Amino acid sequence: MRLNCNDPIPDRDDHVVRKGSEEYDPENPGECIDSNEPTTPGDMTERGCTYAGCRGVVGGPVKDVLHVTHGPTGCAYYSWGYRPHLASDTSQHMDNVFVSNLQENQIIMGGEDRLLETILEAHEEFPDAEGIFVYNTCSPALIGDDGFDVAKRAEEEIDDDVPVTFFPCAGFSGVSQSKGHHVGNNVIFDELIDPAETPEREEMTINIVGEYNIKGDLEVIRPPLEELGLDINVTFTGDGDLESIRQMPKASLNVVHCARSAGYITDMIEDAYGTPSIEVSFWGTRHMSKAIEKVADFFDIEERGQEVIDSELTAIDEQLQYYRDRLEGNRVFIYQGGPRCWHWPPMLEEDLGMDVVAVGSTFGHEDDHRKIFERVGEDTLVVDNPNGPELEEILADYDIDLFISGNKEKFLAYKRGISFVNGHSYDSGPYAGFRGLLGFAEDMDKAVNNPVWDLVGEEAEPFGGDGSPDVLDHVGDASGVAD
Repeated sequence: MRLNCNDPIPDRDDHVVRKGSEEYDPENPGECIDSNEPTTPGDMTERGCTYAGCRGVVGGPVKDVLHVTHGPTGCAYYSWGYRPHLASDTSQHMDNVFVSNLQENQIIMGGEDRLLETILEAHEEFPDAEGIFVYNTCSPALIGDDGFDVAKRAEEEIDDDVPVTFFPCAGFSGVSQSKGHHVGNNVIFDELIDPAETPEREEMTINIVGEYNIKGDLEVIRPPLEELGLDINVTFTGDGDLESIRQMPKASLNVVHCARSAGYITDMIEDAYGTPSIEVSFWGTRHMSKAIEKVADFFDIEERGQEVIDSELTAIDEQLQYYRDRLEGNRVFIYQGGPRCWHWPPMLEEDLGMDVVAVGSTFGHEDDHRKIFERVGEDTLVVDNPNGPELEEILADYDIDLFISGNKEKFLAYKRGISFVNGHSYDSGPYAGFRGLLGFAEDMDKAVNNPVWDLVGEEAEPFGGDGSPDVLDHVGDASGVAD
């Protein structure tokens, strides 16, 4: 489908599909849209890199290790605390950032000695850390630094049973941050989970996999599961620690929340140890209820599962109706990474009566887009890897009331007088689970029903209004730039 702003980049047409259009294939919905491909040259993509997916998503939440970036300061700064993956008993993994800070001299002569020095200095400052994670970036990968060897040398010099784990996650090594998820899973399994040391499996014990405890999501996910009588062995990797991750194989079941970022490790654990896994969604009442039903069915405690569901739904019913009354009918554009693009439409539409009219995925694969199309209504616009002008055009042409995206896109909405909620790292949170839904609804209510929009509508021209240039009118036309 051609968006007006894509006239200079026609290759983008195959990444934009409206459900129900000629391009849409109901028999193979995931195949009718191009995804998980290299960004089209000239396309100002919003994607993150492989390093971002490994350091920022999978590795970063591990709370009792030091996180060292091998590369320029900018890469480390980007990953410093921008995802609020909270921990129950520490914040050091978010407070501190370590970087080898490569300069021109190291790029010419090699940065391995600088990396070794950085690792040893970090350990000297924080000797109680249980381990050290080292993440590669583009520059040292291009000059050929051997991070694996440096990690081994550092372990020998530290000589204190502190593992130094190297992640080969150079930013350019994949088409998006999704490759970084894969790298993180593989390295953690290969380096930290020892198949030779098989722990005894514990009954009624689960791992929550692919949950990163953004703004305390685990505080509302854990209680209903624990009410079933289950012991949560570890969360991979939100609020996770090194030793519990090593003990992942002792759980009876892996409960996978974000299959796109963490399904890899559950597949490896199942192959090595025979541990089964189920995919669930902890978003919205229907899917949270279904998650509890699936877990309860596995452990043959269906009656207890229904009791927990009924109790949770009763507890939130009155407040949920209040927010539904205030949000019903609002038109929503969701732009997230991958799974939230198909987790959230049913929640917003069924629980809150909102109308999801457009969905954009930064790094979704074919199966992600299949699930998006299955869960959105007819005529919904679906976009893979949208760029800035595409986001602006959708905001302008689709009568959007609420844009749910990440912080870097926030001002695209504000300039058009459109309300915004940060779905990436949350405005407040938690947002998951039965009770987190109320927090999500509250933030959406504050955004959509903020009286400032009435003021803006009366006394200010929106971006692109009379007297101000609209970037969409001048895409591909240098002569249209205002003097």
